[in-house]
Amino acid sequence: MDKSQQRLDDILAKLRQRDCRITPQRLAILQAFLNTDQHPSVEQVYNQVKIQFPTTSLATVYKTVTLLKEIGEILEIGFADGRSHYDGNKPYPHPHLVCTGCHRIIDPDISLLDQMTSEVAKATGYQITSHQVELFGLCPACQKK
Repeated sequence: MDKSQQRLDDILAKLRQRDCRITPQRLAILQAFLNTDQHPSVEQVYNQVKIQFPTTSLATVYKTVTLLKEIGEILEIGFADGRSHYDGNKPYPHPHLVCTGCHRIIDPDISLLDQMTSEVAKATGYQITSHQVELFGLCPACQKK
């Protein structure tokens, strides 16, 4: 069994433990988050899911996102302008690079964040429980425009 199928099975097991129904729409919403390397918004997922399930409501997507956040299986990336995007592949705190041109969000593989978190905790006495780090700039494609 591949890693993505195992992750899907684990999430479905968590949902069943909470007595949540696994409807075809809910499954499609979940797969929309898991089967992308993007960080979609609720509206983007809704537009994708309604192609296959035209009667799906935006409220259904929002309820499913809330549930996935509650069980720790999706990470909300909130921005100062009120926009939120979601990461279904890495539902734990990690840095994001955000292109100010095309608005694409990627997950850089860096190891310095753990060191920085430890240093901040040591210097301030805080017990760090979470973090949100976004770095903004122009991606290579937008730089060429």
